[in-house]
Amino acid sequence: MSTANRVIKNTGYLYAKMGITMFVSLYTTRLILNGLGASDFGIFNIVGGAIAMLGFLNAAMASATQRFMSYAEGEGNKEKQKYIFNISIVLHAAIALIVGLVLVGAGWFFFNGILTIPDNRVFAAEIVYASLIVSTMFTVMSVPYDAVLNAHENMKYYALVGILESFLKLAVAFACVYATSDKLIVYGVLMACIPFITLSIMRIYCHRHYEECILAPRRYYSQALMKEMTGFAGWNFLTSVSSILGQYGLGVVVNHFFGVLLNAAQGIANQISGMLMAFSNNMMKAVNPVLVKSEGSQDRERVTYVALFGCRISFLIMAIFEVPMILLAPYVLKIWLKNVPEWAVVFTQLQLTRSLIEQLFSSLFTSIYATGKIREYAIVKSFLNILPLPLTILCFELGFSPYWLYLNWILCWGVLGGFVGVHFSWKVARIPSACFTKVVLLPCVLTVILSVSAYLINFLVGNANYNLYLGLLTPFFILSIGWFVILQKQERTILKSMLQDIITK
Repeated sequence: MSTANRVIKNTGYLYAKMGITMFVSLYTTRLILNGLGASDFGIFNIVGGAIAMLGFLNAAMASATQRFMSYAEGEGNKEKQKYIFNISIVLHAAIALIVGLVLVGAGWFFFNGILTIPDNRVFAAEIVYASLIVSTMFTVMSVPYDAVLNAHENMKYYALVGILESFLKLAVAFACVYATSDKLIVYGVLMACIPFITLSIMRIYCHRHYEECILAPRRYYSQALMKEMTGFAGWNFLTSVSSILGQYGLGVVVNHFFGVLLNAAQGIANQISGMLMAFSNNMMKAVNPVLVKSEGSQDRERVTYVALFGCRISFLIMAIFEVPMILLAPYVLKIWLKNVPEWAVVFTQLQLTRSLIEQLFSSLFTSIYATGKIREYAIVKSFLNILPLPLTILCFELGFSPYWLYLNWILCWGVLGGFVGVHFSWKVARIPSACFTKVVLLPCVLTVILSVSAYLINFLVGNANYNLYLGLLTPFFILSIGWFVILQKQERTILKSMLQDIITK
């Protein structure tokens, strides 16, 4: 199976999973909200939010494990994979234990001054908190198995586990609705069981199907490999922390200068961007293991193709959803919210513009991480992650408008971050910048310009009657033009073949 064919097929599995789980999740949320009531539902989210703050630590370790596992798979070194698997099992067991102890200690502070919870619901909240600690520990321990599935590009099974997980949550919701005892406690305890079930399923499957999944930590231990994996995770952790500090810091800056109303506008922009980013993230989950395995086999031509293919297809998918949203934001927000907060439209348009620009370079960043040589890149990227903070404070001190928050963000994360990605992808992964410009940048920019030209001409002429219709037609324009301008001949052939198979079956 060709690289493009495999990526497209795996992406299809992940999108099918996303469609099913989104539908089930919406219904589950409705059931839980009605079953628990607004107060108990709020308590669960407050307690869960306190634990979620440590999620970036797990994400940093997960990406490190997946990189090393995929790289060894590309090398064809099964013996090395056994070492990586056992070291990652030890690392994540230690992380799970440390996270559990930290959360137990933090619980005292959360329930004694930080969290505001009605006195008669404190005991239930504490049970939920303890259940979520157990749930978090199981989630951390499942990372090595998740990495194995990614390394083997087994997105079909990965998607099935995700769908099963969503239906288990639905079952918990029904149990909660019909429970006769304290519904919040029932919900919290049953939700903690789900990660244990998914971990058990993934563990059984991986041990039966993949030879590297052998539990022998004493036999398969390497201090040098342990140091290399923790070092990679450390630099990745630095970029993750700087990114989180940058994003939350900008929210604090906006609050300081303009108050909570602009935080509401910012929250709406983040929510819309987050929902649309799910389409790109699923595609990148299919591309990343192929790219890292290509680096592991030292196939430079394949690394370049997969990286540039990932950038192109990621941008095309996001453009289909984001460009119409940028054009029609005033209409969409008016229908969705009725009372649209001031600046929400502009913030949404600029936030989506930033994320769309970043998609142009998405797989270049993965190609850098695939090499393992990330120290210098992590330092520069972390600096750019924080840079919008002082720039935005300076702009607001000088009396600039609130939208300068996003202009600084676009400059630092989108434009400068993109140039940094191009530079380091050439420096460490040998992906030619001229090739990126020719194959990715120019076709993608040309596609968007041609797709919105009719809308822009109509807008400039001042005939607002047709703006809505032209905006709704934009996805068709992008897909039609991108089919010929962005996609290459072999990729169009693969997509046609797959569509014919779907129609036939």
